[in-house]
Amino acid sequence: MDRRTFLTKAAIGGVGATGAATLAAPAVAQSMPKVTWRMTSSFPKSLDTIYGGAEVLSKMVSEATDGNFQIQVFAAGELVPGLQAADAVTNGSVEACHTVGYYYFGKDPAWAVAAAVPFSLNARGINAWHYHGGGIDLYNEFLAESGIFGLPGGNTGVQMGGWFRKEINTVADMQGLKMRIGGFAGQVMTKLGVVPQQIAGGDVYPSLEKGTIDAAEWVGPYDDQKLGFYKVAPYYYYPGWWEGGPTVHFFFSKEQYEGLPSSYRSILRSAAQAADANMLQKYDYLNPTAIKELVANGAQLRPFSQEILEACFEAANEVYAEMEATNPKFAKLWQSIKAFRGEHYLWNQVAEYTYDTFMMMQQRGGKL
Repeated sequence: MDRRTFLTKAAIGGVGATGAATLAAPAVAQSMPKVTWRMTSSFPKSLDTIYGGAEVLSKMVSEATDGNFQIQVFAAGELVPGLQAADAVTNGSVEACHTVGYYYFGKDPAWAVAAAVPFSLNARGINAWHYHGGGIDLYNEFLAESGIFGLPGGNTGVQMGGWFRKEINTVADMQGLKMRIGGFAGQVMTKLGVVPQQIAGGDVYPSLEKGTIDAAEWVGPYDDQKLGFYKVAPYYYYPGWWEGGPTVHFFFSKEQYEGLPSSYRSILRSAAQAADANMLQKYDYLNPTAIKELVANGAQLRPFSQEILEACFEAANEVYAEMEATNPKFAKLWQSIKAFRGEHYLWNQVAEYTYDTFMMMQQRGGKL
């Protein structure tokens, strides 16, 4: 091949390559469009572990799309009140929110089932149901009526049973007890004589201090420590049977979600699952230190008695039977969880429970 022929062919090849690059650029641009969403949280920034779940999602989505998909996170109250986050997604005020389904129990009890209801699954169990038991799809069948697509976005693990001004040893001790607790758990507690109170987070401490209420449930050691409840209600009970493994959710506008490129939808799902896992891991790391510090500062740890737990379990089953008979949407979700719940706790008794029990005995013996 002479020099002229080589240069001619090289030039043609160069034009072809340049043309291909020129043609490819618009395709890449189209697959990674600029998208900006607003996400309202149901949580204040001070609850950094729960609120932080939305920030984890936002950061991962931005990094995975080279900054083309931006989700701006707003704390509770900055755009809408925390308990109106899902409503803001439904009415199109924002594209997304980070909240807990049971906050909307008053609209329909079915909202609560995939988040947390009394004596349901623990964190590992509920995640198994969500990701491999069809829970995400079942919940989204229900959420579609509100124009929402939801994905799990965090879990606190088993919560504590709350702060009490006096010891509660028997079911009789619960009669007339004024407790800051709402939703499904409040309905169950009512059957045992408790008077549920709906009180905003910022008003819980002064209400306990003044004796306006006798008890209040919150989350767990790490978050509770910040609020200083031990100073006015020293008895710290466990477990929070109404939230054995509460799922925090990302709720997206169904229309906006479905309008995203498939790559963005995939990134969003992956980031949500990462945020879901990260929250539980962070609580598992922070709670051990927090519980020790609470006890050192005067918190009195107390387990709910077997009598109280049994009574609450029976009362919860009465409420479930009533709801299953009257609410088919609730029944569909709850019956799916119930079918898996027995299997989950059967398996948990074999290796997991035996191993954990042995290791706990070593810890109590000072060997760890």
